[in-house]
Amino acid sequence: MSNDKTTSEEQEARHQGDVAFIQSLAQLLNSSELSEISVKREYGENDRLTVSLSKHGKQVMVQAPAASAAPAPLAAAPAPAAGSAPAAAAPAADPASLPGAVTSPMVGTVYLAPEPGAAPFVSIGQNVSEGDTLLIVEAMKTMNHIPSPRSGVVRRILVDDGSPVEFGTALVVVE
Repeated sequence: MSNDKTTSEEQEARHQGDVAFIQSLAQLLNSSELSEISVKREYGENDRLTVSLSKHGKQVMVQAPAASAAPAPLAAAPAPAAGSAPAAAAPAADPASLPGAVTSPMVGTVYLAPEPGAAPFVSIGQNVSEGDTLLIVEAMKTMNHIPSPRSGVVRRILVDDGSPVEFGTALVVVE
């Protein structure tokens, strides 16, 4: 029985190490001139981690080992109740698929303003230019400014100040 506990603890430790590794890759991608990073870690014959990150592409792939019984860190939105209107559930199902959606390049905490009590970087209806800061994602005690990938108008802000986000979470819609 102690072997099962040790194996479970080892898997959890490796899982947390993998999360930190992916966060580091996302930070490297965001802070460099690279546009894509792909890495494969082999742990054993049928045990591996494959990570592909892209700055502007729609493809995001993180493949974890099938043998791991650890819960997935990327939690989906809860399933709508049986009485919910399907039309209301459809837009919330995948906000990252909205035209003009800007997604998080990393796991972290979102801040809509440069400091507590300050005016937010952007507001709904505001015109932004390519490269303007939309918000900040704090990851590993580093404040990462998230720039607008295009010029346009901020149509929606999909996150709350201080909320946690995962890699690929839709943050803002700029059209």
